[in-house]
Formats: sequence, C-alpha cells, structure tokens
Amino acid sequence: MTLSTLPVAPEPTRSGAAACAEPPTVPAWWRRSTDLRQQAVARAARPDYEAWLAHVKPASACTRPVRLVGTIATIEAATGRLLAERSTADMPDGVIYKPCGNRRESVCPSCSKLYQRDAYQIVRAGLVGGKGVPDEVAQHPAVFPTLTAPSFGEVHTRRVERHTCARRRDCDCRPEPCHARRRIAVCSHGVRLVCFARHAADDPRLGAPLCMDCYPYGTQAVWNLNAKELWRRTTIAVNRYMWRLCRERGIPYVPTISADGRIVKRPPVRMQFGCAAEMQRRGAVHLHAIIRLDGVDPADPTAIVPPPAGIDAHDLVAAIDHATATTGFVTAAHPARPGGWYIGWGDQILTKVITVAAEGDVTDGQIAAYLAKYATKSTEVTGHTSARLTKDTIDVYADPAGSHTERLVDACWQLADATWRCPAALCPHHDTCPACVERRAAVVKADPGRFERLRRWAHMLGFGGHFLTKSRRYSITFTMLRDNRVVFRRHQSAGPEATGTAQEPTTLIVNFLQFVGSGWRTNADAMLANTSAAMAREHQQAAREYLTTTAA
Repeated sequence: MTLSTLPVAPEPTRSGAAACAEPPTVPAWWRRSTDLRQQAVARAARPDYEAWLAHVKPASACTRPVRLVGTIATIEAATGRLLAERSTADMPDGVIYKPCGNRRESVCPSCSKLYQRDAYQIVRAGLVGGKGVPDEVAQHPAVFPTLTAPSFGEVHTRRVERHTCARRRDCDCRPEPCHARRRIAVCSHGVRLVCFARHAADDPRLGAPLCMDCYPYGTQAVWNLNAKELWRRTTIAVNRYMWRLCRERGIPYVPTISADGRIVKRPPVRMQFGCAAEMQRRGAVHLHAIIRLDGVDPADPTAIVPPPAGIDAHDLVAAIDHATATTGFVTAAHPARPGGWYIGWGDQILTKVITVAAEGDVTDGQIAAYLAKYATKSTEVTGHTSARLTKDTIDVYADPAGSHTERLVDACWQLADATWRCPAALCPHHDTCPACVERRAAVVKADPGRFERLRRWAHMLGFGGHFLTKSRRYSITFTMLRDNRVVFRRHQSAGPEATGTAQEPTTLIVNFLQFVGSGWRTNADAMLANTSAAMAREHQQAAREYLTTTAA
C-alpha cells in the first residue's frame, strides 16, 4: 500500500462498520508507522500543502529547526516610517522555521554540511585567494603543521606499517600488534602492560589506556583546557623567530603610520593562520594549522602583500620546529597539583609545505578539504556525544571507576570543583548557591584560563576552544558568507529585474521574533520536509553532473 492510496482514518473491520483503532494484536512498531503515514497523508491532503512546503523550504533538511513567532516589519531606511508589517500568525503553522545551524554532523547532517562547505571556502580562500582575498596569496609561502599532545600513558593503538589499500578510508590492511613486548612489565596495580592484539578499526578498546588506574586523567584534562593558550604562545614564538631571521639577513623593518599619526617601524613579515582541532581516540586534541607568511605594506598596514625576498617556506618550517620545541608554560597552582601542570607539545610534530601548483608536499585543495572535515567533528570518535553537562546530568556521563571517557569527564568536574570552597558552612550546591555562582562567574570572566572552565567544558573532555579558528587577516569570515547568501536569496526572490542592481537598499527588514521551540511539530512533517529536501538535492546533483559533462 502506498501513501497515495492509504486512507486518513483506519479502514473498517467489516462492511458497514465504523472506522476503529487497530486491534491490540498488531505490533507497536506497525501502529507507529501507520500513524506516521496517516499524518503524512493528512498533511499532504490539506489545501495549503504546497504553501507549507515553500514556507519550510529554508529549513526542510534540518533535523530540529528553530520555531519563531512574532512580526516582521518593513521600514523605510531614510525616514524610519513603517511601510508594512506581517505576522507569523498568517503563515503556515503560525511560525517561521529556521535551520538550527549546528556544526556537528552527529546532531544535524544538513546544517553541518553547509558549515563544512563554508569552512572549505574560508580555508581555501586564504590559500588561493578569491571572495575578497587577493589572488596573489597563492604565491605566498605556506606550510601545514600538525601539532600533537604529549603522551600521558600507553593506550591501545592500531598501527599499519605498510599500506597496500587503495583508499585509507576503506583500509583493510593488517595492523601490527598493539603493544608486543618480550619482557612483560606489570604496573603497581597488577596490570600487565602488554597487548598482542591486532585491533580492528572499530575496536572499542582503541584509545583506552593499558591501565586506567595509572593514567593521569587530570593532567590530560588540564592539557586540553590549555591547548589553545599553548597554540597562541606558539604563534608568538614563530613570529619572533621570523623577525629575528629578518634582522640576521639584513631585511629592513617597514616604516608605517599608526592610528595616532606617529611613524612606527614594523617587522617586514607577519604570520596568518587557520587552525582546526581534532579529537583523538584517547580524548586529547591535536591541531592542524595552515600558516601563511605575508609582508607589510607601508601605506596600508591592513593590506595583504607578499613577504620580502629572502624568506621562504623552509624558513617557516624551521620557525615552527623551533617554536614547538621551546614553547611551554606551567599552569597556576591547584589543590591537586600545588606546583601546577606543565603544558607543552608532544614529540610528533610534522610540517609540510603547501603549494598550489602541486610541487610541494600537499596541495591547497587537499588541505582545505582536510580542515573543513574536522570543522564538523567533536568528541564522537571517543564515543562521548553529550551536550553541556549540569549537576543533574553529570552522574550519567562521569564515573571515576568507569570507562576511559567517563573518567575524563569526572576528572574535569572534580578539578573544577576543587578550586573553590564556599565560605557558607551549609552550602547546598555550587550551582545553586548565590555566593558560588557569583564568584565563579567573576573568576572566569577575569581569567578564562582558570580551572573553573573545566566544568563548563566537561562534555568536551576539557577542550574549551572552537574547532576552527583563524587569524584576523587570513581570509574571509562565516558572517560574510552568510550575508552573501542572504543577498543572493533576496535577489533571487525579487526576480530578474532586481539582479545586478548596485543601489543601496531603501528599506530595512526588522524582525520582532521570539523562540517558541525547536524541532518539527510531528514526525510526518519531518518526513515530508526531509523528503522534499532530498529530492531537491538529487535534482541539484543531477544538474551539476550534467553541466560538468557538457563542459567536458
């Protein structure tokens, strides 16, 4: 039976009988599927179905769109006069559906795909130009360093010495034994520190320590918390190395005019970067970065110009190797570690030269796709995918004697809680006590590097930075891409007569909307909207393939 022939109400059991519910002998899953089809047919049979489809089109592929209610006002830009006003009560379902915009692929595949495409454009524009970035950046020296966390203890790994597969994504090569030793060591907890298993790619033991009781979970949580600060200090060290190299090679500093009119001599080179964080199976982050070397324009310090002659990408590689080997710092004191924790990079540092002409180690397209992929990832590889934790949900995901990720989450929570003792003798809970809440907010605002942030980022295993960041002048921004998309859609809806006009807008659109919920109203609405979006994607893909074939 198809949807087109399925009646809205259940069919009668015999001729002449009224419609009734299905008998209890029918399985529950069949009743749920029948209700879904009935709801879908009921929605499709309504006279406003086509208008509803057009109304939800911007969010049709989203798994949990945001529902907004209110009014939309059109105001004359010059005088502020109200020209028109429209209420969401006159729209289908009485709400506006907006995509959730979540970047996580595990939460919303559609919104994360759009985010990934934007991330690709941002990363690639910083390498080859376009979208407002000069095309000359393709000739600037650029490298691709990978910076890893130090070893916190031996964990189960999967290592393939020699690959014979065609694609790493479908790798079926035989791995080496995990930790094979002739002399078997035993830790203080009586665990044999050896593993002869050849782990499969989906083995749940990958990333877990050989002995969980010996593993320093607090140290790893603190390192994750300070990873972005370590990266910031590393970029400063790279810049200073390049400036010192310029002085040694006789490259003069560039005189520029500051904002207050004074002449200031600036270093002739400066570093621009884009950085993506990747969560490893063991729960520690490592960073993939694109570092581009720019020069300084005396007339316009904000312009993107090539660096002076005498500096190349190999000098940048040497600067990164020096900075990663020498950069490190000690955190503030903590009751669990009065001397603080040392934060530094691991030994596995790899830097490759990027080129557009495919003459270096990697190309711009490979790097852009690689970083954009991690922009939609989070902690899924570790098996932990919770939202932000609270005192009501922490017991579900934290366990000092549980799995590897549960112990990491517990370490974050406990280290954050140990830094503060409420002066009230009968403090009910830190999250409900006014003194605790006020003190923690003031400390976090004054010093974002304090350990109190571990509680806020416990669901991220301590890592509190964004998974994709960049320097100010590296490339364009997500906001610019979204604004360009809005302008394009407005021109598209306005008709061909408005296309190509460069006039300033004479009206302003002001939204007075408020949040009322998230997600589709019914499962049938979600099915119909997602099906419509899937058909549109297939049509776009077919058109894209046709244009590619025709051009070839």
